[in-house]
Amino acid sequence: MNDLPHTEQPLAIVVLLSGGGSNLQSIIDHITKHTLNARIKCVLSNDSKAYGLERAQQAGIPTRVIEHQQYSNRESFDLELIRCIEQFQPELIVLAGFMRILSDHFVNHFYGRMINIHPSLLPKYRGLHTHQRALQAGDKEHGLTIHYVSTKLDGGPVILQKSVPVLAHDSKESLAQRVLKEEHIAYPQVIEWIAQGQIQLIDDQVIRHHP
Repeated sequence: MNDLPHTEQPLAIVVLLSGGGSNLQSIIDHITKHTLNARIKCVLSNDSKAYGLERAQQAGIPTRVIEHQQYSNRESFDLELIRCIEQFQPELIVLAGFMRILSDHFVNHFYGRMINIHPSLLPKYRGLHTHQRALQAGDKEHGLTIHYVSTKLDGGPVILQKSVPVLAHDSKESLAQRVLKEEHIAYPQVIEWIAQGQIQLIDDQVIRHHP
């Protein structure tokens, strides 16, 4: 169970990413516009070339790089990740395109304090290539899921889902862009709900308290 306090203090978050960081940019933009009461304490990546690190630096946010290739196994990499994250004492860890499967130890350490955004309507299309798979299946709608991270890949308790129509002329690229546009709205919204104390996780069930 997690009890998130009702507080005027900004929610302290750490963002983990591996790539371009467009969801990070959306979070930064919402904080700047005062539509999200949060403070990004650090942006952490497993790839020193991730453009998301540059986005963070442009916004004056501390960054850290922990390259997984430098570690002999996933567990030792995750232990270093935990050590680094704990230095910033986040109330919430936000996975924004972090392309590493995390060990059970890591997930259990932060369970109830770590969320992920996945580009499908889970439980459909866990893992990669979700847009292509939705098109191949002939789905009429596709979308995104924001969920707490559990030891089951893309299988944690769902906080929010948003759907978009699949159009007749869609390619995987055009479908991906439409989903991404919704991601940029939905992820800051869910983080703000958590900042406001509207979200509780009780016995692996998400409860939302409307203000």
